[in-house]
Amino acid sequence: MAAKSLSDEELLRRLGAHPQLRNRMESLLQAVEDEAGGLREADAAELRVIDEMRRMGQEALQAWASGQVERRSRESCQESGVWSEGKKNCTGTPPLAKLP
Repeated sequence: MAAKSLSDEELLRRLGAHPQLRNRMESLLQAVEDEAGGLREADAAELRVIDEMRRMGQEALQAWASGQVERRSRESCQESGVWSEGKKNCTGTPPLAKLP
């Protein structure tokens, strides 16, 4: 199943939400375009691209995992029905008693 192509604006917006992936994509493009002029042989270019892709994969999985943790936390808070104000925890811990 082919994924729907994103518009340029949508792609930029989504990359902006993941700066580490944007930086990695920029590094990959620099390797492809050989901006530094150091990739004169195919072997060197291949190793550079493989390295960039490996790093991009690691960073993508880290971003995915962070998103999953955040999503699960939100779902847990919503399912428990606990009212949360600000950045308080959602475990339902009552606030400390106020002294008179």
